[in-house]
Amino acid sequence: MRKALRGLLVLTVLIGTLSTAGTATAGPAVAHRTARTTGTADENKDILDRLLAIPGMSLVEEKPYTGYRFFVLNYTQPVDHRHPSKGTFQQRITVLHKDTARPTVFYTGGYNVSVNPSRREPTQIVDGNQVSMEYRFFTPSRPDPADWSKLDIWQAAGDQHRIFRALKQIYGQKWISTGGSKGGMTATYYERFYPRDMDGVVAYVAPNDVVNDEDSAYDRFFAQVGTKECRDRLNAVQREALVRREPLEKKYEQYAADNGYTFTTIGGLDRAYEAVVLDYVWGFWQYSLLKDCDTIPADAAHATDEAIWDSVDGISGFSAYTDQGLETYTPYYYQAGTQLGAPTIHFPYIEKKYVRYGYQPPRNFVPRSIPMRFQPGAMRDVDTWVRRHANHMLFVYGQNDPWGAERFRLGSKARDSYVFTAPGLNHGANVAGLVADEKALATARILDWAGVASATVRANPSAARPLARFDARLDDRDVERDMTLRP
Repeated sequence: MRKALRGLLVLTVLIGTLSTAGTATAGPAVAHRTARTTGTADENKDILDRLLAIPGMSLVEEKPYTGYRFFVLNYTQPVDHRHPSKGTFQQRITVLHKDTARPTVFYTGGYNVSVNPSRREPTQIVDGNQVSMEYRFFTPSRPDPADWSKLDIWQAAGDQHRIFRALKQIYGQKWISTGGSKGGMTATYYERFYPRDMDGVVAYVAPNDVVNDEDSAYDRFFAQVGTKECRDRLNAVQREALVRREPLEKKYEQYAADNGYTFTTIGGLDRAYEAVVLDYVWGFWQYSLLKDCDTIPADAAHATDEAIWDSVDGISGFSAYTDQGLETYTPYYYQAGTQLGAPTIHFPYIEKKYVRYGYQPPRNFVPRSIPMRFQPGAMRDVDTWVRRHANHMLFVYGQNDPWGAERFRLGSKARDSYVFTAPGLNHGANVAGLVADEKALATARILDWAGVASATVRANPSAARPLARFDARLDDRDVERDMTLRP
């Protein structure tokens, strides 16, 4: 859910205490969940043969990677898990196979799946296998015809449940689910609906918009994030882009004509222009670090039109709200407008006469031919469940990531579960970026949930380390940039 962000984090781990991150756990670590029985497949068969013996599984391609087997597969799923007989579709998944004797990490980014070998942080920590799932309705994993009413968090959790049940016959050791941003949300929703499937959950930078119409947390965030100097620079460029709307929109018209861009879905170039500009400050903090403020024009009022355009385009992307830019992400905006919710923020430093539309609702980014109706109880249900029932769940947030302004929190009944915040980090926050004792504790808990913690680590979490060496190609830690405001 994408273009890699240049120059993202490698921060020195800071020494700190658990209180820094707002850790929440309701008592001592509970025992592992009961291990589930493995299947009876012949262990001597080639792993591909075993995968293809699963009903509904077919091979798209195999790609080599030293030390692993990597498969791109299709798996037949029902369009509606409540009525499996009413049609199917092919869902794309990948398997990074190491050894059936190792634990397995179940990953989704909540969008399209990468068809190249990669390893998420928990997979490196436990030195395991990785199964990655493309989220339903992201092409090519879309039913035809598409009944959009079947795109919801429960149906998506059903997809994961069926994939897990099918592959558990082969990968019989413990399983950890994970994902970042919308993928972190997805891992959380899966745990809510199928709490007995996974042995642990690692959810990165997962937004939690419980009450869609109450977004004051975001306004508070933007009033204090970073430094005043950096905030002032960003606010001034954003305001100047609206002050210079007429000349910059002429440039936008030419840009659209040169690239064949259209604006039917959002309702015109003027709406698209303002949407891009209003994403500017949010986009900076989502994908950049405080040190990157040096790249923002220091005197916006006297900067050239080109400098203002380039700064906004480099962070928000003027292609984002074109029909062509929106099309790939129709499933996300549909979910945002029906269940997930979407943020609305205010711009007190910009005179009202310059803001015509404000933050536009997801309905404006989905073709009108697709009906939408918001379900206000969906996120409240998940939030309540997490507060009361979280067990073996780890949430990691970035201190300077806007999406963390509304986050998951734990109640007194949560067991062996944690919420940590990585200082100074953005939407790419991870366990490696936590302060030292939190990093060790998080690593130790992941190892324990996966059933691969040594006696030394169980007795002394500070001894915890990832079991696999870092691989610069396989373990790409750069956050992937999404043009437009999406988790």
